[in-house]
Amino acid sequence: MANEVITPTGQLQILKESPNGGRISAQNDVQAVTAWLDEYVDSPQTWKAYRREAERLLLWLASQEHTLADINRENLRRFEAFLADPQPSEQWVGPSKPRAHPSWRPFRGGLSPASRRQSLVILQGMFAWLVEAGWVNHNPFRLMRDKSRRLNNQTPRVERYLESDLWAWLWEWLNSPLETGEGSRARFEHARRRFTFGFAYLLAPRISEMADARMGDFQRSEGRWWWHVVGKGNKMARIPLPDDMLDCLRQWRHVLGLPGYPEQFEAKAPVLRALDGQRGLGHNQLYRLIRATFQQAAQALKDIDGATEHVTALNLATPHWLRHTSITHQAQSGISLRHLAESARHARLDTTSRYLHSEDNEWHLEQQRHRLTVSDTTSLKTPSSRYNGHNE
Repeated sequence: MANEVITPTGQLQILKESPNGGRISAQNDVQAVTAWLDEYVDSPQTWKAYRREAERLLLWLASQEHTLADINRENLRRFEAFLADPQPSEQWVGPSKPRAHPSWRPFRGGLSPASRRQSLVILQGMFAWLVEAGWVNHNPFRLMRDKSRRLNNQTPRVERYLESDLWAWLWEWLNSPLETGEGSRARFEHARRRFTFGFAYLLAPRISEMADARMGDFQRSEGRWWWHVVGKGNKMARIPLPDDMLDCLRQWRHVLGLPGYPEQFEAKAPVLRALDGQRGLGHNQLYRLIRATFQQAAQALKDIDGATEHVTALNLATPHWLRHTSITHQAQSGISLRHLAESARHARLDTTSRYLHSEDNEWHLEQQRHRLTVSDTTSLKTPSSRYNGHNE
């Protein structure tokens, strides 16, 4: 990469060069960060997420006329505040656009506390690598000792999911019949939307895994159907297909004019299709489809019940909420932690345990036993009688 970055407003920013590339072949911060990102080329989604956070930092540094080596604790505090509220907003915030589009911006809005924490965790790892590479001489993130924001792998309990009653309403809404007279395109989009959400809820895929899914990934072995997926970190996994997922798949294949079950010659055929029924959907197309569906559902619910907490949740929901919803509801249905971790493809059980909300419910219920009043007060003296005839 060249020693320059393009700011969100299209201005060319020349980066300061380092006189010594350390242990990597780099002449500027962009090249050094690119070398770090190269470590993740085998994990496209991780690479994409890490690039986004590194790019935000580099663009912010360019706007401040700083380099990575200039970051100190005070700069880091300012950057964290910037993540929460990127200003000026017209320079940093905008709708989702292709990166080459003149209206592209690095942010859709200010980041939530959880997203800020995740961003700083990623950048902490990047700086640790750059220290080892000899590009910078210290990791400023190690100075962040505030326990409420400490940068470790202890992530909070998952809260970005749809509660059971909201999911039940959403699924019913997705299955509501079309109005009489709707054309073939509307029927196709209606069926595709239903299958997309069924797929996401029943198998908890990441959005990239859904977009990349092929008909040949659904395979039968000894009378049982499984979904074969290459997930995060290029890890292979085999997930059992619930009967409801098999029904969803058959119905979707019927819309596509295909026989009920995938056949051998369809191994490379995409599962989710564009309007022509042949081409697959790209990651961004699928993201926009799901987001648009959430927003349409929010409007439909608002028209029925007015502004409610559920409407707010639907408006905030992103495609990854569906994965959180699936794993959370599987846990609530009683699926064991071991099998749930395998289905979610988590490397560590403590990651899966973030989705276990049933203990919270039990704890909350038991806590109601602790009251300000006591049911039997006959043996207790009143406060006034306690002091009757005595000096205070």
